[in-house]
Amino acid sequence: MNDPIPAFQPDDRPWWRGAVIYQIYPRSFADSNGDGIGDLTGITAHLEYVASLGVDAIWLSPFFTSPMKDFGYDVSDYRAVDPIFGTLEDFDKLVARAHALGLRIIIDQVYAHTSDAHAWFQESRADRANAKSDWYVWSDPSADGTPPNNWLSVFYGPSWTWDGRRRQYYLHNFLPSQPNLNVHNSQVQEALFDVARFWLDRGVDGFRLDAINFAMHDPKLTDNPPVKDPGAVLNRPFDFQHHLHNQSQPELIPFIENLSEIVRSYDNDRFTVAEVGGEQAIGESQAFTAGSNRLNTSYGFDFLSAERVSPSLIIDALAHWPETNGEGWPSWAFPSW
Repeated sequence: MNDPIPAFQPDDRPWWRGAVIYQIYPRSFADSNGDGIGDLTGITAHLEYVASLGVDAIWLSPFFTSPMKDFGYDVSDYRAVDPIFGTLEDFDKLVARAHALGLRIIIDQVYAHTSDAHAWFQESRADRANAKSDWYVWSDPSADGTPPNNWLSVFYGPSWTWDGRRRQYYLHNFLPSQPNLNVHNSQVQEALFDVARFWLDRGVDGFRLDAINFAMHDPKLTDNPPVKDPGAVLNRPFDFQHHLHNQSQPELIPFIENLSEIVRSYDNDRFTVAEVGGEQAIGESQAFTAGSNRLNTSYGFDFLSAERVSPSLIIDALAHWPETNGEGWPSWAFPSW
């Protein structure tokens, strides 16, 4: 005699555990006005198709006001839609239509840096005594005029650029036009939390935190040690260093916890996912998502950077998450082959 079928148990897991999130890059997705650039209205017009794919949520890449030197990840106004994409009213209509179709909306938040065109940076660089003088990472030169340490940019060259107005160097882990915010500064943290509240109030269902591991630096500006035994091809100057001091300092965890508390205060369905890359990605991802008061999940580049996805690659990636007590929840990003 067959065993009886067990009674159905409702799935009380959070919606994002096992969810499929579909990325939309606004510039290239759908152009509604014939100017050759995709826009928010174009996305809204195709949401029924996206919903038909069976996805749970949409991640919108940056649509904020920006000089677009890094595809919108150089934000010059966190609370405004760039005119090439539409207006805040267009965004509100997109959110409303998505929710009517059962889709959640996740948007990018870029908290490690801004554009050099942002009003915060324009004020900060004006002199060393203004109200935002410490909102970015500034340093005097070394005795010989060179940058204060050996940190290198992901996008090649030193991660320091000289500013003639302040007569100091400023830090940028990416383009020189993307100065790093000094997230150690409590005023900067509060300003970023206010940005999060602005979008949560407009109904977004969560955030993808771009390059969040670059949001805290070592205030002592300690040199990064060299990679002495790479064991792999070093393609960029950036790869010749162990990035122990220009990212992921211990103070980043309290910032993440405070941000997560704000997101959860809206309701338990709001969602946070971190983008974490680099040689320390596994440890950083585990730290950012551990317990119940940090980020919901994070993803790295295990599959995005692989030439092919194989069973052994999947096994190796899963082995880093053995489901121990208090362990966070990993996510996996795949290209659309």
